[in-house]
Amino acid sequence: MPARPGLLECIERYHAAAPLADARIERAGALDVPLGDPAWPYPARPTRGTESKVTVADVRAAVDLQQKADLPVALEWIPECTPEVAAAARAAGLAVDELPLLVADEPVELLFPAGVRLYVVGAEDPELPHYQEVSAVAFAHPGGPADVQATRPDPRQRDAAGTAALRERIATGRTVMMVAIERGAPVAVGLHQPVDIDGTVVSEIVGLATAPRLRGRGLGAGIASALVAHARETADLVFLAAGDDDVARVYERIGFAWLARIGVAGPR
Repeated sequence: MPARPGLLECIERYHAAAPLADARIERAGALDVPLGDPAWPYPARPTRGTESKVTVADVRAAVDLQQKADLPVALEWIPECTPEVAAAARAAGLAVDELPLLVADEPVELLFPAGVRLYVVGAEDPELPHYQEVSAVAFAHPGGPADVQATRPDPRQRDAAGTAALRERIATGRTVMMVAIERGAPVAVGLHQPVDIDGTVVSEIVGLATAPRLRGRGLGAGIASALVAHARETADLVFLAAGDDDVARVYERIGFAWLARIGVAGPR
């Protein structure tokens, strides 16, 4: 595995490149603000390669751009790279949190419970809205065993526009979605999102969720393991932001390594 500074730089490059196919980037001081389809929003982030520090005015300008574009107010950063952002976000009136950032190191292949089957979702799958519903319900009912939600909630909408955007991303290979099916019904879902950065493929695992009634069976961990295996067929680095420290410890046990933290800010 590359040295830690190299990993953080690689993840920063991923975050800068990921929105480029979907959004135009506007500057708000030392922040980049992706402006695109509200069905697939991206957070504002510190501009790479600038020596300027993020200020309260920058955060307020970014929020203004997002609100005018009917986008969710969201800001993300890696505190080790831009430590000043948290204070600026708080001073601008946003709620700030820091989540564990982990990378796939030596993943452990997990088996699903008997009767559960895993599928890679196709772009034209008519059941796609039902798979999105699993995620929406899971994130609306947090809590329970730590393997329920491996990552922070994905902000993508599950209305018709959100489904259409997801279909387009699956069709073009920018999103890979997996679903666990038991007795004909979806019980857990997850995605990874590969980006080619000058010949190096990096993928982030997002939106892992398990139906509330089935928590504690290892379905979230199982899908995470399967997504890593799929991503590693092409990706040099796979990472995720865990929902909290307890969830991070679960994923350390299945082969992820704690790298750093990622800062997130949004409305109070």
